[in-house]
Amino acid sequence: MKISPSVLTADMLELKNAIQTLEKSGADMLHLDVMDGNFVPNISFGIPVVDSIKKHSHIPCDVHLMIDKPHRYIEQFAKSADYLGFHLEAGSPVKETLLKIRELGCKSTLTIKPKTQPEEIFKYLDYCDMVLVMSVEPGFGGQKFMENSLLKLKVLKEEITRRNLNVLLEIDGGINNTTAPLAAKAGADVLVVGSYLFNSNDMTKTVKELKSL
Repeated sequence: MKISPSVLTADMLELKNAIQTLEKSGADMLHLDVMDGNFVPNISFGIPVVDSIKKHSHIPCDVHLMIDKPHRYIEQFAKSADYLGFHLEAGSPVKETLLKIRELGCKSTLTIKPKTQPEEIFKYLDYCDMVLVMSVEPGFGGQKFMENSLLKLKVLKEEITRRNLNVLLEIDGGINNTTAPLAAKAGADVLVVGSYLFNSNDMTKTVKELKSL
């Protein structure tokens, strides 16, 4: 299991120290939530912060664009992203945007909201390196895990396996010691972890336990 801590949960004034701690903990990548206050009702950070995080990080940056018409900004974010993802529902030409992400040297990720059915992205799986299933409504942290996301993981895993594709499955929202094993059993390869990790007394121990799933 790969662990992608959500840095949005960290103290932004202590972000460099948090990144160093996460790297030492054994985390596999850093999950960066970019919100525009339009596609989602919250605002987080943009290109300058992502660029700064990349400069201080020695593990991959997993950039999650929760913005309207993200194809307009792919080139800028690709400069500092390793995995670069956007939402199916965000109004961009999906296939073209996924191919552009790969063309710019990043791994492509396609994300779906809780109300979107997994079958809607089957036709795009050939252009994805990772699929992100949201297990909460995007835009805010600390929400309760939506169990219907587990069925989506299972459906996607079956399709990916049937077609023999090399696509990781990531899940984001409400991941903790109870929901993480359920997600792993359903087929998740990558866990995005926020509050549960940052509120733990020992992040290294918590990461190790999650990675063992």
